[in-house]
Amino acid sequence: MRVLVVEDERVLADAIATGLRREAMAVDVAYDGGGALERTSYIDYDVIVLDRDLPVVHGDEVCRRLVEQRSASRILMLTASGDVDDKVEGLGLGADDYLAKPFVFIELVARVRALGRRSAPALPPVLERSGIRLDPGKRLVEREGREVVLTKKEFAVLEELMRAEGAVVSQEDLLDKAWDENIDPFTNVVRVTMMTLRKKLGEPQVIETVPGVGYKL
Repeated sequence: MRVLVVEDERVLADAIATGLRREAMAVDVAYDGGGALERTSYIDYDVIVLDRDLPVVHGDEVCRRLVEQRSASRILMLTASGDVDDKVEGLGLGADDYLAKPFVFIELVARVRALGRRSAPALPPVLERSGIRLDPGKRLVEREGREVVLTKKEFAVLEELMRAEGAVVSQEDLLDKAWDENIDPFTNVVRVTMMTLRKKLGEPQVIETVPGVGYKL
């Protein structure tokens, strides 16, 4: 899942990003509304965690523009105020969810995951395919009842393959969903991650390489 965190309090923004990366999400950060609009102009995010009170371009205006552009990104709006009127106003701008500060991080993660499921055709919270069971909420993977311990990136790659439901996923799409904007597009990290993932999943192999196109499960 690709997430953009937009928050001008840098310590908080970086803490949120670090926490979401530990949940096997690819996370970029913008510290003002202008940076958010710039990134969303060339990157498709599944979820945007958007603070309302932003410099350069206010968070409300960022939300309004994204809605006008018919962005597929789901927006979780953050604010220092938890008043009902503020929540109604934020949702009225087109936000998909609203969370007041201070918040409990596990609730933020749960809301981001729920919105991520809504950014694409609906899928069950727990994914099952080819004898593999993947639970994003618990960060748990099992094959034929055997637990498979994966790194964050291996987990993210497997989740994208399972969400594709048998369709081919390109290397570019995997880089986009499982890594952030700092990744070198010419890196072989996808191929290396795929090798270790296949080894951990064991035999028979369930991840197929489609030459010149990508991978499918």
